[in-house]
Amino acid sequence: MAETTRVHLLRHGEVYNPEKVLYGRLPGYRLSELGKQMAVLAAAAIAELDVARLISSPLERARETAQPISQRLGLEVETDDRLLESTNVFEGQRVGVGDGVLRQPRAWRHLWNPFKPSWGEPYVQVADRVTAVVFDAVAANPGRDTVMVSHQMPIWVARLRMEGRALWHDPRRRQCALASLTTFEFTHAADGSATLAGVNYSEPAQELLGAASKIAGA
Repeated sequence: MAETTRVHLLRHGEVYNPEKVLYGRLPGYRLSELGKQMAVLAAAAIAELDVARLISSPLERARETAQPISQRLGLEVETDDRLLESTNVFEGQRVGVGDGVLRQPRAWRHLWNPFKPSWGEPYVQVADRVTAVVFDAVAANPGRDTVMVSHQMPIWVARLRMEGRALWHDPRRRQCALASLTTFEFTHAADGSATLAGVNYSEPAQELLGAASKIAGA
């Protein structure tokens, strides 16, 4: 039977963001109390896996989400900048439909190319860095699981890349809820090469999603 290696991309839990700004990479945005509960549920779902490494984006909300997993499994939380949220020119501003910065003509010059996108880090660049850290983990820990805590857009474009789909997408249609798990499963050939065998998605904190705020940023 072929050896199987899995990499689980875990989106962080809900963030405390009463101003409802797009927080992006800004410091100081931590989990809400609900977000902490989500992290505990995610840890429970992961507890029975054979996890070799736990890697997180350096941002506070991601590291906080990793902490219950670290405690349950006795693993150090490593950080990797390749799991960071994407950059965005609208960081720190409200971007909700019908209000905020997008109503201002000075912002429109950033919206000319949604395929790139023109308002932030290119999708292809995000996909490159996230899939690179995934394949590094597959090579380093064959036959075991790795958990990586990241953010909605990086996880989603990594999935699009893995599935051979176009990277441009409608952000409202991402299948990547708070504290959700996107799992890449690989099989290994006799020569050691790894092939993607499937992609799975689950929502360990589904029971809490209805109570979550509709918050800009991921």
